[in-house]
Amino acid sequence: MTVEPTVISTQRGAVAHIELNRPRYRNAQSYQLLDELDAALDRAIADESVAVVVLSGRGEHFSSGHDLGTPEHRADLERRGVGDEGLEFYDQFRKYNYDITIKWRNLPKPTIAAVHGYCIYGGWMIATAMDVVFASPDARFLAGLFEYFSVPWDIHPRKAKELLFESRFITGEEAHELGFVNRVIERDELVEEALRYAERVAENDPVALRMSKLAVNKAQDLQGYSIGVEAAFADYMVLMHTRGKRDPDSRRMGGVDLALRRERDSSDRS
Repeated sequence: MTVEPTVISTQRGAVAHIELNRPRYRNAQSYQLLDELDAALDRAIADESVAVVVLSGRGEHFSSGHDLGTPEHRADLERRGVGDEGLEFYDQFRKYNYDITIKWRNLPKPTIAAVHGYCIYGGWMIATAMDVVFASPDARFLAGLFEYFSVPWDIHPRKAKELLFESRFITGEEAHELGFVNRVIERDELVEEALRYAERVAENDPVALRMSKLAVNKAQDLQGYSIGVEAAFADYMVLMHTRGKRDPDSRRMGGVDLALRRERDSSDRS
Protein backbone atom coordinates (compact mmCIF):
# COMPACT_ATOMS: atom_id res chain seq x y z
CA MET A 1 0.00 0.00 0.00
CA THR A 2 1.34 3.43 -0.99
CA VAL A 3 1.45 5.91 1.89
CA GLU A 4 0.92 9.48 0.75
CA PRO A 5 3.59 11.86 2.06
CA THR A 6 2.36 14.34 4.64
CA VAL A 7 4.79 16.98 3.36
CA ILE A 8 5.51 17.89 -0.28
CA SER A 9 8.71 19.67 -1.32
CA THR A 10 9.42 21.38 -4.64
CA GLN A 11 12.01 23.93 -5.73
CA ARG A 12 11.70 27.07 -7.85
CA GLY A 13 15.10 28.50 -8.55
CA ALA A 14 16.77 29.23 -5.22
CA VAL A 15 13.48 28.86 -3.29
CA ALA A 16 12.35 25.62 -1.66
CA HIS A 17 8.57 25.37 -1.35
CA ILE A 18 7.42 23.00 1.41
CA GLU A 19 3.71 22.18 1.74
CA LEU A 20 1.87 20.48 4.58
CA ASN A 21 -0.12 17.73 2.89
CA ARG A 22 -2.89 16.40 5.12
CA PRO A 23 -5.79 18.41 3.70
CA ARG A 24 -8.30 15.73 4.72
CA TYR A 25 -7.47 16.52 8.35
CA ARG A 26 -6.92 20.27 7.88
CA ASN A 27 -3.17 19.60 8.03
CA ALA A 28 -3.35 18.39 11.62
CA GLN A 29 0.14 17.80 12.95
CA SER A 30 0.76 14.11 13.43
CA TYR A 31 4.22 13.06 14.53
CA GLN A 32 4.72 11.71 11.01
CA LEU A 33 3.97 15.14 9.53
CA LEU A 34 6.35 16.82 11.97
CA ASP A 35 9.08 14.29 11.18
CA GLU A 36 8.63 14.84 7.45
CA LEU A 37 8.53 18.62 7.85
CA ASP A 38 11.71 18.52 9.92
CA ALA A 39 13.42 16.34 7.30
CA ALA A 40 12.27 18.62 4.47
CA LEU A 41 13.65 21.67 6.24
CA ASP A 42 16.92 19.84 6.92
CA ARG A 43 17.24 19.02 3.21
CA ALA A 44 16.57 22.61 2.23
CA ILE A 45 19.20 23.87 4.66
CA ALA A 46 21.77 21.32 3.45
CA ASP A 47 21.12 22.10 -0.24
CA GLU A 48 23.49 24.83 -1.37
CA SER A 49 21.18 25.70 -4.28
CA VAL A 50 18.43 26.72 -1.83
CA ALA A 51 18.61 30.21 -0.35
CA VAL A 52 15.10 30.67 1.09
CA VAL A 53 12.24 28.42 2.24
CA VAL A 54 8.50 29.03 1.81
CA LEU A 55 6.08 26.96 3.90
CA SER A 56 2.36 26.66 3.15
CA GLY A 57 -0.51 24.21 3.58
CA ARG A 58 -2.46 22.33 0.94
CA GLY A 59 -6.24 22.37 1.04
CA GLU A 60 -8.50 24.77 2.89
CA HIS A 61 -6.30 25.41 5.94
CA PHE A 62 -2.69 26.00 6.93
CA SER A 63 -3.00 23.81 10.04
CA SER A 64 -5.74 23.08 12.55
CA GLY A 65 -3.10 22.28 15.16
CA HIS A 66 -1.98 19.04 16.78
CA ASP A 67 -3.40 15.72 15.62
CA LEU A 68 -5.74 14.69 18.41
CA GLY A 69 -6.52 11.18 17.25
CA THR A 70 -6.78 10.45 13.54
CA PRO A 71 -6.51 6.70 12.75
CA GLU A 72 -3.11 7.19 11.14
CA HIS A 73 -1.73 9.05 14.13
CA ARG A 74 -3.09 6.54 16.64
CA ALA A 75 -1.53 3.68 14.66
CA ASP A 76 1.78 5.54 14.52
CA LEU A 77 1.77 6.12 18.28
CA GLU A 78 1.10 2.43 18.83
CA ARG A 79 4.04 1.51 16.62
CA ARG A 80 6.29 3.88 18.56
CA GLY A 81 5.32 2.14 21.79
CA VAL A 82 5.72 5.18 24.01
CA GLY A 83 3.15 5.49 26.78
CA ASP A 84 1.68 8.57 28.40
CA GLU A 85 3.99 8.89 31.37
CA GLY A 86 7.64 8.68 32.40
CA LEU A 87 10.77 10.09 30.82
CA GLU A 88 10.22 8.36 27.46
CA PHE A 89 6.89 10.16 27.16
CA TYR A 90 8.42 13.46 28.25
CA ASP A 91 11.33 13.20 25.82
CA GLN A 92 9.04 12.42 22.88
CA PHE A 93 6.48 15.07 23.83
CA ARG A 94 9.18 17.70 24.26
CA LYS A 95 10.82 16.78 20.96
CA TYR A 96 7.65 17.27 18.92
CA ASN A 97 6.28 20.23 20.81
CA TYR A 98 9.28 22.33 21.74
CA ASP A 99 12.68 21.10 20.52
CA ILE A 100 11.95 21.01 16.81
CA THR A 101 10.10 24.33 16.94
CA ILE A 102 13.03 26.19 18.50
CA LYS A 103 15.28 24.41 16.00
CA TRP A 104 13.19 25.73 13.09
CA ARG A 105 13.25 29.24 14.55
CA ASN A 106 17.05 29.14 14.43
CA LEU A 107 17.53 27.63 10.95
CA PRO A 108 20.39 29.43 9.18
CA LYS A 109 18.34 30.41 6.11
CA PRO A 110 15.32 32.74 5.82
CA THR A 111 11.91 31.07 6.11
CA ILE A 112 8.49 32.42 5.12
CA ALA A 113 5.10 31.06 6.18
CA ALA A 114 2.08 31.59 3.90
CA VAL A 115 -0.99 31.10 6.11
CA HIS A 116 -4.61 30.69 5.08
CA GLY A 117 -7.63 29.25 6.87
CA TYR A 118 -7.18 27.82 10.32
CA CYS A 119 -3.88 28.38 12.13
CA ILE A 120 -4.78 26.97 15.53
CA TYR A 121 -2.38 26.42 18.47
CA GLY A 122 0.17 24.04 16.85
CA GLY A 123 -0.38 25.92 13.59
CA TRP A 124 0.61 29.14 15.34
CA MET A 125 3.70 27.33 16.65
CA ILE A 126 4.84 26.41 13.15
CA ALA A 127 4.05 29.85 11.75
CA THR A 128 5.92 31.68 14.52
CA ALA A 129 9.00 29.51 13.97
CA MET A 130 9.29 31.03 10.49
CA ASP A 131 11.00 34.41 10.05
CA VAL A 132 8.27 36.14 8.03
CA VAL A 133 4.52 35.45 8.03
CA PHE A 134 2.21 36.30 5.14
CA ALA A 135 -1.50 35.60 5.55
CA SER A 136 -4.72 35.80 3.57
CA PRO A 137 -7.70 37.76 4.94
CA ASP A 138 -9.48 34.45 5.64
CA ALA A 139 -6.70 33.23 7.95
CA ARG A 140 -7.96 32.41 11.43
CA PHE A 141 -5.24 32.49 14.09
CA LEU A 142 -5.92 31.15 17.57
CA ALA A 143 -3.49 31.84 20.41
CA GLY A 144 -3.33 29.86 23.63
CA LEU A 145 -0.93 28.63 26.27
CA PHE A 146 0.51 26.01 23.97
CA GLU A 147 3.79 24.13 24.23
CA TYR A 148 5.97 26.61 22.34
CA PHE A 149 4.57 29.74 23.95
CA SER A 150 5.84 32.59 21.79
CA VAL A 151 2.63 34.65 21.99
CA PRO A 152 3.90 37.40 24.37
CA TRP A 153 6.76 37.92 21.91
CA ASP A 154 4.61 37.75 18.77
CA ILE A 155 2.22 40.47 19.95
CA HIS A 156 2.13 43.00 22.79
CA PRO A 157 1.82 41.29 26.21
CA ARG A 158 -1.41 43.13 27.05
CA LYS A 159 -2.96 42.06 23.77
CA ALA A 160 -1.68 38.55 24.36
CA LYS A 161 -3.50 38.47 27.71
CA GLU A 162 -6.68 39.80 26.09
CA LEU A 163 -6.71 37.05 23.46
CA LEU A 164 -5.73 34.29 25.88
CA PHE A 165 -8.42 35.30 28.36
CA GLU A 166 -11.13 35.47 25.67
CA SER A 167 -10.14 32.53 23.42
CA ARG A 168 -11.11 33.95 20.05
CA PHE A 169 -9.86 33.77 16.51
CA ILE A 170 -8.15 36.74 14.92
CA THR A 171 -8.21 37.31 11.18
CA GLY A 172 -5.22 37.83 8.95
CA GLU A 173 -5.95 41.57 9.05
CA GLU A 174 -6.04 41.72 12.86
CA ALA A 175 -2.90 39.58 13.11
CA HIS A 176 -1.24 42.11 10.81
CA GLU A 177 -2.39 45.02 12.96
CA LEU A 178 -0.95 43.25 16.01
CA GLY A 179 2.42 42.74 14.33
CA PHE A 180 2.33 38.95 14.06
CA VAL A 181 1.72 38.95 10.30
CA ASN A 182 3.98 40.90 7.95
CA ARG A 183 1.60 41.22 5.00
CA VAL A 184 -2.00 40.36 4.15
CA ILE A 185 -2.47 39.04 0.63
CA GLU A 186 -5.59 37.78 -1.12
CA ARG A 187 -6.01 34.02 -0.86
CA ASP A 188 -5.57 33.26 -4.57
CA GLU A 189 -2.31 35.24 -4.68
CA LEU A 190 -0.90 34.30 -1.27
CA VAL A 191 1.50 31.48 -2.11
CA GLU A 192 2.63 33.02 -5.39
CA GLU A 193 3.43 36.34 -3.71
CA ALA A 194 5.29 34.53 -0.93
CA LEU A 195 7.36 32.73 -3.55
CA ARG A 196 8.06 35.98 -5.43
CA TYR A 197 9.11 37.66 -2.18
CA ALA A 198 11.37 34.68 -1.41
CA GLU A 199 12.94 35.01 -4.85
CA ARG A 200 13.76 38.65 -4.12
CA VAL A 201 15.25 37.68 -0.75
CA ALA A 202 17.31 34.97 -2.47
CA GLU A 203 19.06 37.65 -4.53
CA ASN A 204 20.70 38.94 -1.34
CA ASP A 205 24.11 37.80 -0.15
CA PRO A 206 23.68 34.54 1.83
CA VAL A 207 26.16 35.64 4.49
CA ALA A 208 24.25 38.90 4.99
CA LEU A 209 20.98 36.96 5.25
CA ARG A 210 22.34 34.50 7.78
CA MET A 211 24.05 37.10 9.96
CA SER A 212 21.00 39.41 9.84
CA LYS A 213 18.71 36.62 10.99
CA LEU A 214 21.17 35.62 13.72
CA ALA A 215 21.43 39.21 14.94
CA VAL A 216 17.66 39.63 15.21
CA ASN A 217 17.26 36.30 17.02
CA LYS A 218 20.07 37.27 19.39
CA ALA A 219 18.32 40.57 20.12
CA GLN A 220 15.21 38.63 21.13
CA ASP A 221 17.24 36.17 23.17
CA LEU A 222 18.95 39.01 25.05
CA GLN A 223 15.43 40.03 26.09
CA GLY A 224 14.77 36.50 27.33
CA TYR A 225 12.94 34.93 24.37
CA SER A 226 14.40 31.41 24.36
CA ILE A 227 14.50 30.93 28.11
CA GLY A 228 11.00 32.41 28.44
CA VAL A 229 9.51 30.11 25.82
CA GLU A 230 11.20 27.08 27.37
CA ALA A 231 10.03 28.05 30.85
CA ALA A 232 6.45 28.31 29.58
CA PHE A 233 6.71 24.73 28.33
CA ALA A 234 6.64 23.67 31.99
CA ASP A 235 3.54 25.81 32.53
CA TYR A 236 1.89 24.02 29.62
CA MET A 237 2.73 20.62 31.14
CA VAL A 238 0.93 21.70 34.32
CA LEU A 239 -2.03 22.90 32.26
CA MET A 240 -2.15 19.62 30.35
CA HIS A 241 -2.48 17.60 33.56
CA THR A 242 -4.92 19.96 35.28
CA ARG A 243 -7.36 20.62 32.47
CA GLY A 244 -10.06 22.29 34.60
CA LYS A 245 -13.45 22.92 33.02
CA ARG A 246 -13.75 21.36 29.56
CA ASP A 247 -16.07 19.26 27.44
CA PRO A 248 -15.50 15.64 28.57
CA ASP A 249 -16.42 14.44 25.07
CA SER A 250 -13.83 16.61 23.32
CA ARG A 251 -10.13 15.90 22.86
CA ARG A 252 -9.46 19.57 22.20
CA MET A 253 -8.26 22.11 24.74
CA GLY A 254 -11.15 24.13 26.14
CA GLY A 255 -10.01 27.36 24.48
CA VAL A 256 -10.27 25.81 21.03
CA ASP A 257 -13.80 24.54 21.65
CA LEU A 258 -14.78 27.97 22.95
CA ALA A 259 -13.32 29.80 19.95
CA LEU A 260 -14.97 27.42 17.47
CA ARG A 261 -18.34 27.77 19.21
CA ARG A 262 -18.10 31.56 19.10
CA GLU A 263 -17.19 31.45 15.43
CA ARG A 264 -20.21 29.25 14.68
CA ASP A 265 -22.49 31.52 16.71
CA SER A 266 -21.19 34.55 14.86
CA SER A 267 -21.82 32.86 11.48
CA ASP A 268 -25.35 31.91 12.53
CA ARG A 269 -26.14 35.49 13.51
CA SER A 270 -24.88 36.81 10.20
